Amino acid sequence: MENKPSAFQNLINEANKHVKNGMIPIYGLEDTGGYGRSLAVFLLEKGQMVKEVNPALSHSERKNYPTIQKSDSWDAYCIACVLLSKLKTLPDANPQDLHWTIQQLVNRRDAVVKSLTSNLNQLHTQLNHHYPSYRKFFAKVEGRTALVFWEKYPAPYLLAEVTAEELAAVLRIPSHNACSTRKAQEILALVEKDGDTKRAYQETRDFIVREMVKDIRFKQEQIAGLEQQMKNVVGFLGYKLETMPGIDTVTACALISNIGDINRFPNSDKLARFAGIAPVKFSSGGKGKEQKSRQGNRELHGIFYFLAVQQIQTAKDSGVPRNPVFHEYYQRKVEEGKTKVQAIVCVMRRLVNIIYGMMKNKKAYKMPTLPLKKAI
Repeated sequence: MENKPSAFQNLINEANKHVKNGMIPIYGLEDTGGYGRSLAVFLLEKGQMVKEVNPALSHSERKNYPTIQKSDSWDAYCIACVLLSKLKTLPDANPQDLHWTIQQLVNRRDAVVKSLTSNLNQLHTQLNHHYPSYRKFFAKVEGRTALVFWEKYPAPYLLAEVTAEELAAVLRIPSHNACSTRKAQEILALVEKDGDTKRAYQETRDFIVREMVKDIRFKQEQIAGLEQQMKNVVGFLGYKLETMPGIDTVTACALISNIGDINRFPNSDKLARFAGIAPVKFSSGGKGKEQKSRQGNRELHGIFYFLAVQQIQTAKDSGVPRNPVFHEYYQRKVEEGKTKVQAIVCVMRRLVNIIYGMMKNKKAYKMPTLPLKKAI
């Protein structure tokens, strides 16, 4: 059958031919979040029982045979074997439109950010030839004021007859009057110091720079629009993840899209295992040890890792930690003899507990107070 709603009823009709009195058909789907999602939604709307089969289980079943095969019919057979042997432990399929939509927004933003990064790298390459000292012009190459400059003056020869006051007048509007005549003089001085960089076919390369600027500006607008949509959609869930330092709307949506419905995890230990943060025990004959897990959702694992790093960071100037409680906890684990990597894993595990509780109870994060140390 084709993977479209109009053909899904044919599957139910075919399955009902094999249903005898007192029997209930159970459908096992390997991909209930991707191509199989539409089928899962249709079956559930029709009151059918649908189980979600982890691809790792069907892959393991496929490797249990002397000759490893790979075809649609054989994949279906392996999924059916998993469904029979692990029926009581397989989770019920529960595709939810809100979580799915958030995941689509996260994927789309990631794709646009990746494209923007590629455009920025190309712009750096062009500017390196045109303006050798371009990094000293502006704080950010992709900033609003910088983009206006690159678009109007993609190459130094276009500044030959431009005075400092004229350049400042051009830059004052995008910089909201923050760019002074002095700043314009510094740019012109750097350009003069770099020397003549004009080469043959310069107009063509100027066209390329202007096209890049337009594309970068468009990508920035796309990202801003996607983040606004994220903010609107995530509000329907009632979570307050942004109240924790280091979590913005983008990070909150990334957590939600990878975790899904928090109610499918009975406790934080299950969530830690799902994220690959909980250790795995390897033993034989009563002897063994716990080792770092390299399984689980690696994208979610990465989110918790970077969030943990942010929690223990300190300001460069003042040395004040972003989160004093986590910073003290990290330092204590290092003093106990753990390596820095192991201490970060401890912070990640504690973050799992906190975020699980925040999502489960829809509570805001409250910064705990550190107990005062007694004087010796």
